[in-house]
Amino acid sequence: MAAEGVSTTDIPGVDPTKPSIARTYDYLLGGKDNYEVDRALADHFIKDLPGSQAIAHDNRGVLVRAVREIVAGTPVRQFIDMGSGLPTSDNVHQVAQRHAPESRVVYVDNDPVVLAHGRALLAENENTTVFQADLRDPEAIYESPDTRALIDFEQPVAIILSAILHHLNDDEDPAALVRYWYDRIPSGSYVFISHFRSENDPRSAHMQEVLQSSLGRGRWRTDEQITALFGDLTLLPPGLVPAAEWRPTDAPHELTVWERLIAAGLSVKP
Repeated sequence: MAAEGVSTTDIPGVDPTKPSIARTYDYLLGGKDNYEVDRALADHFIKDLPGSQAIAHDNRGVLVRAVREIVAGTPVRQFIDMGSGLPTSDNVHQVAQRHAPESRVVYVDNDPVVLAHGRALLAENENTTVFQADLRDPEAIYESPDTRALIDFEQPVAIILSAILHHLNDDEDPAALVRYWYDRIPSGSYVFISHFRSENDPRSAHMQEVLQSSLGRGRWRTDEQITALFGDLTLLPPGLVPAAEWRPTDAPHELTVWERLIAAGLSVKP
């Protein structure tokens, strides 16, 4: 959630020598809230794997469509966006509140840059907040006063896990994280997941190697593995598909190899 007037050099707790997932995505999406180390990581994909930037853009597009579908087609008016990052435009609250101004949005990220810029951006939006927490500590997010101030867990809520579960390694059990939220949201709630998609191809294997060596995390999973993350949730049509093919607004086209490497699905709790 980039905002003007906040310098990354003024933010405590930021190590400019280590790349950040949020800041790397920010650069890939055309943002300016990043360091040289983040740009170096992103440039590896841009220059050495030309076309791979489509993964970030396709993920952004499907997130916008999913939020729009939830607000336009359901009574859900509250969202928790975990691992929200630093997108440059059409944040979840902007999309949701464009269609339903009463929508309430909680952003959560563990990067202090996200917190600083988010607070600047949202200072005058009483239905939206951002706070710093770790996705792997869902109890802290669930019990946070920031969450409770806007989210009523007696009413359906949309959980947004956009391009974040693939940054959990297998031993961090991303499926258990989804189960945690499944157990705490009422029937009629929605869970959106987008995730790096592997077809057991050399490109995804190489990209996984790059992320693991630079960030210590990043997993490309197969369709079967991603689908399993939804657990007892009911996947809605068209199911888990490449992000570009999830309820597209553009005319159908043959996907590039890169467009096939990010998948998305929207589910509901029965």
